[in-house]
Amino acid sequence: MKRFLALLATCATILGLTALFSPQAVAAAGCKVDYTVASQWQGGFQAGVKITNLGEPVSAWTLKFTMPDAGQKLVQGWNATWSQSGSTVTTAGLDWNRALATGASADVGFTGSFTGTNPKPTAFTLNGVACTGSVGEEPPPVPSTGTPVEINGQVHVCGVNLCNQYNRPIQLRGMSTHGIQWFSACYNNASMDALAKDWKADLLRVAMYVQESGYETDPAGFTSRVNSIVDMAEARGMYALIDFHTLTPGDPNYNLARAKTFFASVAARNANKKNVIYEIANEPNGVSWSAIKSYAEQVIPVIRAADPDAVVIVGTRGWSSLGVSDGSGESEVVNSPVNAANIMYAFHFYAASHKDNYRAALSRAATQLPMFVTEFGTVSATGGGAMDRASTTAWLDLLDQLKIGYANWTFSDAPESSAALQPGTCAGNDYSSSGVLTESGTLLKSRISTADNFPTH
Repeated sequence: MKRFLALLATCATILGLTALFSPQAVAAAGCKVDYTVASQWQGGFQAGVKITNLGEPVSAWTLKFTMPDAGQKLVQGWNATWSQSGSTVTTAGLDWNRALATGASADVGFTGSFTGTNPKPTAFTLNGVACTGSVGEEPPPVPSTGTPVEINGQVHVCGVNLCNQYNRPIQLRGMSTHGIQWFSACYNNASMDALAKDWKADLLRVAMYVQESGYETDPAGFTSRVNSIVDMAEARGMYALIDFHTLTPGDPNYNLARAKTFFASVAARNANKKNVIYEIANEPNGVSWSAIKSYAEQVIPVIRAADPDAVVIVGTRGWSSLGVSDGSGESEVVNSPVNAANIMYAFHFYAASHKDNYRAALSRAATQLPMFVTEFGTVSATGGGAMDRASTTAWLDLLDQLKIGYANWTFSDAPESSAALQPGTCAGNDYSSSGVLTESGTLLKSRISTADNFPTH
């Protein structure tokens, strides 16, 4: 039914009858539009459109603008309904982003094609009112100086956000390793330099598998390897997200004793560092939320005994989908949260497999729970297949809007399309140039390397 209504709403926009299917759009007293071309290729481009309401609150919005060149065509849009008639493009908010308070923004975007030149659109109007504060009229914000850890210090949870030492909400963006038992060669001084300086990543997630030739085969060796990667991240001012990567079996309680041993060790060793975040169960599956919660409430005190200030992230049901992949949803966590402070909840998605209903669940959850996307891919849930650019961009735009941090799977040269690096890359010293990046890696590097502008007051 929801898809049918969305189709009706799209048709209504095309016919100019949006008001019949959504709350009445009232005139906006003023607005600002920031239009950016994120990437461009032969005959095509991807654009982001940030709409800021400068006037009175509106319950619904419709933005119109003109494509300056006859060869420019809308191909596919996200985070809104989209249509084009002649040179005029019309986009309208969805149920979760159609209301805009004074000063509030909506981030939407689209891919397009062109045959001639590709000039920026003109004549933006929001609910019929000209957006006079459009592209380029204000200077960009001055970026904060220093590394992510130097600027933000010890992070903590405040409300539903991850906050820095100034008690201001921040978003950390970075990459995840693949299993360090298989791709340890990818994590060295050259790759860490590239990740920090060229990718400008804020964090690295260290994926330490417990089974699958992982921690259980050599607890001391794997603990040491995790600590060494934490040190490399610290030396470059990046946060390190220590991931106790449980997957099979899916019940984290199977590894409860191992978890207590591991986290007691790494928490004691890294307690004085400001860059460490703990993820205590990667993707619980085939298990109830109550069992996951019980596990968390036994492991978190072990960490707190050694490191009372660090943020701890708890995996959720259905491969950390808040239960969506099991036919459930975020309400089970909202109604029965883990009994601990300074914690967040994990959410995972793979853009080609997980779309509107997953985005809706995360959007709802983020109003009540501190969320962190500790793993996501640009491809299908298998880790393979074609990259879904439109869905990935919709996801990243949503995470930016909600200030939810993320780590992409994976910063590795694994022979799968989810990997950011071409096979064989980790045998060399280049981890950043176009020649070694996959399609997924190119997109993620372009997103992560944009300025963070962390608030400091």
